[in-house]
Formats: sequence, C-alpha cells, structure tokens
Amino acid sequence: MNYGVAAFPSKKLQDLANSYRKRYDPHYELITPHMTLKGPFEADASTIKDVAAEMQNIAKRQKPFKLHATRVSTFSPVTNTLYFKVEPNAEIAALHEDLHSDFFGGMPKHSFVPHITIGQKLSDTEHADVYAQLKMAGIDHEEVIDRMHLLYQLEDGSWTVYETFRLTGDDQ
Repeated sequence: MNYGVAAFPSKKLQDLANSYRKRYDPHYELITPHMTLKGPFEADASTIKDVAAEMQNIAKRQKPFKLHATRVSTFSPVTNTLYFKVEPNAEIAALHEDLHSDFFGGMPKHSFVPHITIGQKLSDTEHADVYAQLKMAGIDHEEVIDRMHLLYQLEDGSWTVYETFRLTGDDQ
C-alpha cells in the first residue's frame, strides 16, 4: 500500500488553494491542499506500525513550524506545476531530514522545495497564462503548523489520514 507524510494548512489557506485547484489541479478530489513532507512510499501492514512508531519519536523531537506562503511559483520547465511557495526554515528542514533518515530509506532524488500545489498537468499555454495571472495576484499567508499526518492511498487514488502526530519538540 502507498503511504506519504503531509502537513495540512488552516482552512483559510486550504480554501484559497482550492479556489485554484478546482480549475487547475486534476488531483483536486484526491487530497486536500497540503505540504508534502515525505512523498509516496510503499509499506505493508507490519512495516507501517514501525513507521508510525518512528514518526511518533520524530514528533517528540520536532517543534511546530511556521508555514509562510509568500508567492506563486512553478516547477517549469520540469513540470507544469503551479504552487504556493513556502519559505524554507530550520524547523521544516529538520523535520524533512528526520523523515528521510536511513530508517526511511534516505534522502529523496529531488531537492526539497516546501510548497502547496495549486495546479498541475497544465498545457504549456494554459500554464503560462495562469502563472502570469497568479504571480501578479500574489500571496502572503503565515501560520503555525503543529501536526504531521501519515496518509495512505485508497484504491480510487484518493488519500486519507492513517495517523496524526502532534509536533511537540519535547525530546530535544
């Protein structure tokens, strides 16, 4: 089964992201707006218990973090994906690193860019048009995230929460 780890922003930011995702993201109905902390990975029923236990340890080590969405950006020319850029900070980097320790298979192939996707799989023309509009509209949203969520993928491709972990930073 596929699993992943994400942080969900406040309803206010989710509503803003969804106002674009409805039109520009074919995955709109599969998952609510989120910041991916660990991309999809496979695990079976016994392994996932160990993963959840390790995530509980990570949650005790890591503090809540500031999510500051500062602008609309794109992964073009690699993919025609539009997103709210989340300013990197030490807490996000530490959490990401902890979720990519040797226990979890090490660091990913791509460098980590904290973001919330608002559009993907757009044609080149649509991507250019929408990006130009959204870049001018801008965004400046700040909030504190104090939870991470272990998600699993259902047969229809949608994602749902398996377990939630409160970031406390108690074991530092």
